[in-house]
Amino acid sequence: MTRTRLLIGLAALVGCALLASQTAVVGQDKNDKITCQIIYVPTPQAVVDKMLDMAKVTDKDFVVDLGCGDGRVVATAAKKYNAKGLGVDIDPDRIKDCEETLKKMEIKQGMVEIRQGDALKVPAKDLNKTTVVMLYMLDEFMGKLETIAKKDLPKGCRIVSHDFKFPNWEPDQTVEFMGPERTHTLYMWTVK
Repeated sequence: MTRTRLLIGLAALVGCALLASQTAVVGQDKNDKITCQIIYVPTPQAVVDKMLDMAKVTDKDFVVDLGCGDGRVVATAAKKYNAKGLGVDIDPDRIKDCEETLKKMEIKQGMVEIRQGDALKVPAKDLNKTTVVMLYMLDEFMGKLETIAKKDLPKGCRIVSHDFKFPNWEPDQTVEFMGPERTHTLYMWTVK
């Protein structure tokens, strides 16, 4: 199980996201020099659906996917719930995948923004308006994000993580369910 989590986690440094297909992809600032060597494992659609359901996403939400991978989380949130969103991924190949996902799912322009950048450096002004955060990241990332989440996310923001949890913050809810190929564990926290 630990080996499976490690492999999934390595691949998960890129989870899911969303953007309007014609929005320019940019680094978070002009000095970003973004390079990466990441193994990518897409989140199965059944898991994406369960994560969004667990967070009780609605059309009033602003969904942020840190490590957005192919963009399916934010794309699904936009398509199924009419929620706006932001996806951030460090890998330029995943940004291309996001653009394809948004086109394939026919996501309306302006619903989602995709950014190439470091998920740990999302500006506080973006995090302050976030109502839902989706994650599929390694333990190391979760440890670094825990402080940011408690400091910069607004009260009431729901955070759902696939397979990995914050090291010092007990989840409000833990759900295990059988996906297409294996059992998945989802954790949810609400910022107090």
